[in-house]
Amino acid sequence: MSKSKVRKGQARSSVAVLPKEEGEAAEGPRTPASAPGRGWRRRAPPRLRMFLNAQREEKQKNHCSKGHGVSKVKERDQKLCIRFKCAVMNTLLDVLRCRPGWVEVKDEGEWDFYWCDVSWLRENFDHTYMDEHVRISHFRNHYELTRKNYMVKNLKRFRKQLEREMGKLEAAKCDFFPKTFELPSDYHLFVEEFRKTPGITWIMKPVARSQGKGIFLFRKLKDIMDWRKDVGRSDDQKDDIPVENYVAQRYIENPYLIGGRKFDLRVYVLVMSYLPLRAWLYRDGFVRFSNTRFTLSSIDDHYVHLTNVAVQKTSPDYDPEKGCKWMIQRFRQYLTSKHGPEAVETLFQDMDNIFIKSLQSVQKVIISDKHCFELYGYDILIDQNLKPWLLEVNASPSLAASSQEDYQLKTCLLEDTLHIVDMEGRLTGKEKRVGGFDLMWNDGPVSREEGIDLSGTGNFVANTHLGCNNDRKKQLRQLFHSFHNRKKVTG
Repeated sequence: MSKSKVRKGQARSSVAVLPKEEGEAAEGPRTPASAPGRGWRRRAPPRLRMFLNAQREEKQKNHCSKGHGVSKVKERDQKLCIRFKCAVMNTLLDVLRCRPGWVEVKDEGEWDFYWCDVSWLRENFDHTYMDEHVRISHFRNHYELTRKNYMVKNLKRFRKQLEREMGKLEAAKCDFFPKTFELPSDYHLFVEEFRKTPGITWIMKPVARSQGKGIFLFRKLKDIMDWRKDVGRSDDQKDDIPVENYVAQRYIENPYLIGGRKFDLRVYVLVMSYLPLRAWLYRDGFVRFSNTRFTLSSIDDHYVHLTNVAVQKTSPDYDPEKGCKWMIQRFRQYLTSKHGPEAVETLFQDMDNIFIKSLQSVQKVIISDKHCFELYGYDILIDQNLKPWLLEVNASPSLAASSQEDYQLKTCLLEDTLHIVDMEGRLTGKEKRVGGFDLMWNDGPVSREEGIDLSGTGNFVANTHLGCNNDRKKQLRQLFHSFHNRKKVTG
């Protein structure tokens, strides 16, 4: 260090006060001219030099200790400080804001976790670089399962594959969706089927809309003339806006009724990976009732035939206090009292089959990006024979709450989803249950007991508990207690 630099630095330094020697007074402020040089400590009296050396060692010790601690704290803070973005303003945002160590990022700020909407995904995913740890709430081409026409196309293809490779018995396990045609492309095929069974009811659904929008029932071909596929179109007609794609689906005319009213089930499935397939089933869900007694004599009444809450809450008779939902546990208990536990167990196993087969049908076409996960909302209809039917799968199931009970369910669902996404790095990867979620498929079926028996002896019991007791708080305490114990051992 040059002399000018030393003096310059010392001129800016604070007052130096030396400790007293015996019989000495402390020195006053040093001027730049009287400031000590580098050899000052060596020229100091022995006792003073020993004192200063000890003080310096203590200071260095404290400095090192403090620096290491600050570094560790910073590292820990950086790990705990998870930056999130959220595209929706409902229960989800409440859960994210209450999560310890998570910080909301707005506008163009960098993020670690993004619960985006599908429009952002479509416009930005292919142009966005994501670090290893980053997570996003949709798979790139989620629509292969969640658009009604693509879902049916993939299920039909998968059924043919199963029949070719494993026989008709295995292929029959895919017979859980009603006969469906895409219009206008399959119009002529649909007409052939329509004329085979005149008088039955069909339902028309837009392929890419939700909340019951655009849906109607029909029994006559004249009601769907707009979707007729005419090969010979005039030049003037070619300039017309093309008709919206719909699916025409055979309507389930014998739905199971409770209190004379139709209902369907909303069930939640979390997929963390497609290759390999790793899927979790949530224990809670709900039953959505129509607000009007079921009848086939008035197919134009949406309050009779559509169970969507968005539709039912506009009914003149809708009571916002009571709502139109049951928890799925109540539904399972009701069925058990009516039909016995064996029949109900078979019904719920058939629903498990729907979840797995539908995911397998798109396993090879979904882009399985390690940054992605997806929380699906499955809509299931039960008929009078206790057969479940898959109506559709939602990529963005409603997370808005229609009641306090609904808010509680969705809050717990989302908290447990975030536990499994595990931005904090607390899980081992060997868990078969996290909160209300049970691991039902992990590159193969997951057994409720330790080990997997696929010998065909009938001892295998799937690790699914839909509609069973959800003691998630107790389970999470045990889970994270073991995490803290592991942390103590390794730390």
